[in-house]
Amino acid sequence: MKHDPNVTTNAVAATTAIIYVACRLLVGLFPDFMFTVGQSWFHGITLTQKGAWSLTTSAFILGLISTTVFGWLVGYLFARLYNSFLKK
Repeated sequence: MKHDPNVTTNAVAATTAIIYVACRLLVGLFPDFMFTVGQSWFHGITLTQKGAWSLTTSAFILGLISTTVFGWLVGYLFARLYNSFLKK
């Protein structure tokens, strides 16, 4: 099964955007729980909270755009590499 790079990149970018928005909503609703979850992902590193946390609209939009672009690049690279491995 070959991957169409355009379809794969769009699917990964959309998935990344959805996860980013869901994560932002969860952090807004359950900040302490999400901090604990985030800390559990970084083994051997102690994370500390510094003061009250807030995310401005511009920071949210920048994060959404940058993670979506990153997801698009990952999807493109994945599709190209996957298809090249099929040929071998």
